[in-house]
Amino acid sequence: METSANWLLYDGECPFCSRYVVHVRLREAIGPVMLANAREHPALVEEVARLGYDVDEGMVLKLNGRYYHGADCIHALALLTTSAGWFNRINSAAFRSRAVSRFAYPILRAGRNFTLKLLGRSRLDPSPASSDG
Repeated sequence: METSANWLLYDGECPFCSRYVVHVRLREAIGPVMLANAREHPALVEEVARLGYDVDEGMVLKLNGRYYHGADCIHALALLTTSAGWFNRINSAAFRSRAVSRFAYPILRAGRNFTLKLLGRSRLDPSPASSDG
């Protein structure tokens, strides 16, 4: 499967992550970007794991060869998205500050983990690829 040079990797089982990537108007702001469910793209999960990023700990944006993870990801998204729509205006206001993003992201991640547990959904497998490394 061919992947876009730019992508946003998220947990498709997380209702918050899934709704976030639907509402953020990233394509309008930066052009072609693949929205990639980590549960369906193990090669991307492996790629970011080799760089030390854990998708279970945060979304990953790859933009023009640069990676943004967790709080840095939502901060970058807030700066990149258009101001069209109520969601993007709120997102930009909340996360355009790096300090606010770093403070809020662990709280958002805890809410995600709690929600996954309540829904009976598993967290992401930290090693999606074969173990023949």
